[in-house]
Amino acid sequence: MPELRGTPGRTVVVVGASGNVGTGLLRVLREVPDMRVHAVCRRPPPPVPPYDAAEWHAIDLTRADAERRLVEVFTGADAVVDLAWAIQPVRDEAAMRRTNVDGTAALLRAVRRSGVGHLVFASSLGAYASAPRDPARPVDESWPVTGQPRSAYSRDKIIAERMLDAFERDNPGVAVARVRPTLVVQREAAREMARLFLGPAVPRPLLARLRDGRIPLFPMPTGTVLQFVHADDLGRAFAAILERRSRGAFNIAADALDAHQLTALIGARPVPVPHDLARAVVELLFRLHALAMSAGWFDVAVRTPVMDTGRARLELGWAPKTGTAEALRILLEGVVDDATTPSPALAVG
Repeated sequence: MPELRGTPGRTVVVVGASGNVGTGLLRVLREVPDMRVHAVCRRPPPPVPPYDAAEWHAIDLTRADAERRLVEVFTGADAVVDLAWAIQPVRDEAAMRRTNVDGTAALLRAVRRSGVGHLVFASSLGAYASAPRDPARPVDESWPVTGQPRSAYSRDKIIAERMLDAFERDNPGVAVARVRPTLVVQREAAREMARLFLGPAVPRPLLARLRDGRIPLFPMPTGTVLQFVHADDLGRAFAAILERRSRGAFNIAADALDAHQLTALIGARPVPVPHDLARAVVELLFRLHALAMSAGWFDVAVRTPVMDTGRARLELGWAPKTGTAEALRILLEGVVDDATTPSPALAVG
């Protein structure tokens, strides 16, 4: 992508800035000349890179005063990036919805009241309807946004996308962009990812054996294909959207790897497991509190389509610097080492 050019005096507000995606974006924005960044989260992180280059505001989107306080921060800004999304506690859907749905509603009202001209919203691969996960048949941004009905995460993303539809109709003067990334990884988010997906059924010594190539066979649901994206690559996509004041939806992902390619990374061979059986096992282990990943997250991982990133490449000049294979290696190393950020991540994208 072309070198980012900061507009003198330009101000961007990043909501949910301390999380996985926000950390990657802040690393990118701190290198943009003349860019002033206001960052919003519930508990500001310590003033260490990349968080030290932003002006922080402690705001809880679930509080009654959230809209008023956001208006105060948004007023005079050129753009707002909404990254705030609760993924925990996964067993309390009502608590997550207070942030994901009610919080988004408060943020949209604050954008309208403050006169901000550009809104960039972090949606997700999980917003898309099911499709065969075929690397030869990726879907573009026109694919139906009806989500995975058994996933609370997906259902909330759909509600938020529909809220954005209404906001765009009622506020045509605001440029609205939606970023739909696949699973976002970085070493510093490994502990949060482990909390979201693992549990007693997946002990860390087992992961170390995987990393070291000491497990020859690995069970994989039939038809498994995965795409990852590194948080810094996603941050560059957000920055390019901000620079161009882009509108519309953008798929953001690295290359797609099938089961044979994925297991080859750990020196193993895949053992195909029927999809319905794999889902039933995940659901049972989740109910037994042996696995942190719910069956809803399983659906997002294996039912959503492979994404075509042609629009981002053409209109934003974007391309990932880190491929899915390298991103998986970074994540696995981070989980084994229990790597984390100074501030607990609120969202994984």
